[in-house]
Amino acid sequence: MSSCRCILVIAAMAALLQGCSTLRSAVDPTLISIDDSRLPRTDIAANIPGLGPCTDNPDRTLHLNSGHPVAVLVHGCYGSSGQFRALAQVLAFHGQQTACFTYDDRAALDVSAAALAASIDRLLKLMTTPAPAPPVTIIGHSQGALVARRAVTTGKPFVIGAGDTQLGLVTISGPFAGIAAADACGSPIVRVLSLGLIAPMCRLGTGDKWADITYSSDFIRNPGALSKQVVRHLKLDTDERGSCRRLLDGRCVEDDLTFTLAEQRNPAVDRDAATTVVEVKAGHVEIVGDHRVAPVKLIAVLQQNGIIGPTEPQRVAAFSRLLWDVYRDPTVASSTGLLPSAEAFH
Repeated sequence: MSSCRCILVIAAMAALLQGCSTLRSAVDPTLISIDDSRLPRTDIAANIPGLGPCTDNPDRTLHLNSGHPVAVLVHGCYGSSGQFRALAQVLAFHGQQTACFTYDDRAALDVSAAALAASIDRLLKLMTTPAPAPPVTIIGHSQGALVARRAVTTGKPFVIGAGDTQLGLVTISGPFAGIAAADACGSPIVRVLSLGLIAPMCRLGTGDKWADITYSSDFIRNPGALSKQVVRHLKLDTDERGSCRRLLDGRCVEDDLTFTLAEQRNPAVDRDAATTVVEVKAGHVEIVGDHRVAPVKLIAVLQQNGIIGPTEPQRVAAFSRLLWDVYRDPTVASSTGLLPSAEAFH
């Protein structure tokens, strides 16, 4: 391949390279709050850079109970806090409070991880009086999984809380082996053939994170050991083969395969003593849910592993209705088969 032709190919690749799964949509003004009736009474209100409620409400003030655990949700690229509103509502239904972390998804991943660590550290400082801070569980999806894990590794200048602070980590569909679509960005051969232009082309396509998402990057090859504060890392790998993104009437419109299992598996990550790997047959968007699909597989795994509390038998029907309300267009008939039945949560 001539160097000129190689440059054209790389330019096209860089323009298309995303490593992401969803696009930002306009803010729906009706989706700026969640039902907090089952949550503990709040006793702190805080404005922390990067952290806010799991909605797209312009008011980013967090209202939390300082004595109860918090789940911090971390979106992938092209994501937003509002995309986790429904999942936050699922947690709230079970009495569990949440906060969402937002960041520049084109920034270097270490920059985003440092910002996440700093935000959680500030939150914990507000929640340590008069007793030690309650546990925090960080839940990251896709690129957010990489950011979440990096924020709680050893050997980094950023620190979360005091040494006795307990942290939980859940990563979902994280490309811990590097994103295959970015292979050319990390290839020494392509670097030569492109006359050194591959780096600016990849930066154009993905931002400063381009150097972190390739198979040969230090970020991927040396992920670091988890901090001793991390009492558990639940790693959900999604087998996305044959998956599909559907319309509300159930018709398939496109596949839901973003990362292969090979892209998600990394021995240095998987073998950490605190890590439990669970493989789920689910699409990349399906696993966390959207307005067409409720994440029943994710909820089941999180409940089985104690991340979400169990649904009491007398509240199963109410929970099924909640999922319809927050994940479905109520004008769509349940005959589509997309609404989870009450039996799904027994």
